[in-house]
Amino acid sequence: MSENAISVRNLYRYFGPLKAVNGLSFDIPHGSVCGFVGANGAGKTTTMRILASLDYPTMGSAEICGYSVVAQPHEVRRLIGWMPDHFGNYDYMTVAEYLDFYARALGFKGKERRLRVQEVMEFTDLVPLAERYSNKLSKGNTQRLGLGRALLQDPQILIMDEPAAGLDPKARVELKSLIRVLASEGKTIFISSHILSELGEMCDSLLFINGGRIVHHGDAESLKRGTDQGGGYLYDVQVAGDPEELSAWCLLQPGVEFTESRKYGGRLMIEGETVESAAELLRKMVKDGLRVTEFHREERNLEDAFIDMLGRLERGEMLGANQPIAKSSKEKSRFNPQESQL
Repeated sequence: MSENAISVRNLYRYFGPLKAVNGLSFDIPHGSVCGFVGANGAGKTTTMRILASLDYPTMGSAEICGYSVVAQPHEVRRLIGWMPDHFGNYDYMTVAEYLDFYARALGFKGKERRLRVQEVMEFTDLVPLAERYSNKLSKGNTQRLGLGRALLQDPQILIMDEPAAGLDPKARVELKSLIRVLASEGKTIFISSHILSELGEMCDSLLFINGGRIVHHGDAESLKRGTDQGGGYLYDVQVAGDPEELSAWCLLQPGVEFTESRKYGGRLMIEGETVESAAELLRKMVKDGLRVTEFHREERNLEDAFIDMLGRLERGEMLGANQPIAKSSKEKSRFNPQESQL
């Protein structure tokens, strides 16, 4: 078995003058869950389609368990389950018939096919919907059907493009639960989503992409804890009385930035914070007449981290894929770039 489940080296994909993927290199270890994050048009779906052997790279290489997605697509397809953001279903075909059709296409026969379809329907809780038409399902049930189709051949690797898009809170919780079960079974999962808080809970690592280039690859905690890239710490401060008084007070304080207004106060960024400086800042607030009811340091959420990265890119403070990629402790580098012009 290859060292990594997914290995990408110097991957490019051009559509005319558009560089949809612009030199990606990364590894996903076996048995890990990696979240793929980026704004619309950042290159996520194109990258995933290449990994699923549904598109060709312009240059570079991509491997699934050591098999090239270009030179060995049949081996790759036996190892992966592909769940696109949109997939087709058919008029007058029930849920059970839909899964049976794809099981037949995958080569399952007779009793083995019936058992496999039943197992997948039970896992995805589709048994009560077996006789429902597949094109008449709710969004949540449609996504469960798509997951069921991807699981039919019991793949080692799941590639999931925005599986939670458009789901209501209950359906998102159910989908997240299914993904956790799959991860506990040792499957490798590469999943994109705009719901970053949920990715942080599910994933061992997060891969941030912008303009077809990697801007971060590491665990969620390294993004949330500690300072922002400018060296500041975030504090949630609540006061009795008019919250605008807190905002006005911050304008007069060096090294303090009022970053977000909240119902009973606001969020502050404190530069170069230490325990002593935070205590001194709180003492000064009280001395200056602010009636502070709550004062605590908080982690950045992943949305803040992502927006911060995009802002720094726009200001030219980051070099995207040209800067070193932060890796999670579970990953080992295998950097040996090879390009293949198609």
